[in-house]
Amino acid sequence: MATSLKNLSTHTSTNIQDVSTKKFAIVVSEWNEEVTQALYSGAYQTLLQHGVKKENILKKLVPGSFELSLGAQWCAQDKEIDAVICLGCVIQGETRHFDFICQAVAQGLTQVSLTYNKPVIFGVLTPNTQQQALDRSGGKYGNKGDEAAITAIKMLGF
Repeated sequence: MATSLKNLSTHTSTNIQDVSTKKFAIVVSEWNEEVTQALYSGAYQTLLQHGVKKENILKKLVPGSFELSLGAQWCAQDKEIDAVICLGCVIQGETRHFDFICQAVAQGLTQVSLTYNKPVIFGVLTPNTQQQALDRSGGKYGNKGDEAAITAIKMLGF
C-alpha cells in the first residue's frame, strides 16, 4: 500500500532471479487510460531493467478492469507465458458499482492464478479520487506498475 511511509517503486532485492528468458503478459485496462498507461509504462520499464527482453513482453488491452480476469485467463493458458501482470484502475464513485467490480476482479485474478499455477499479479488501483490514482501511477507515491512487475519477478523465484 502506498503511503507517505512507502513508495510503490521502492523494493528490496530479495528473491530476484534471472528473468532474461521468462515471458510476461501485461493485461491493461483501457478504462482510466491516463492512469493505466502510466502503470503499464512502469511495469514495462521495470521488466526491462531486470533483464527481460522486449520480445518476451506481451501487451494485451481489455476494455475495463472487469475484463482483466478473462484477459489474464487467455494469457495464462499460453504455456509460454510465465507470469501475467494485470493493470487497471477503478475509482470510487457514488454507487456500489466500485465494490462489485473490485471484488470481482480480485476474485477472478486469484482464481486464474490458482487454476493455471502461475503468477497473476493484481496491479489494480482502487483509489477514492483521480488524484490518488495519479499519485500511485508515477506520482508522489511511485508507480504500482513497478510494484506489480517486481512482484511477478519475485514470484517466479519462489
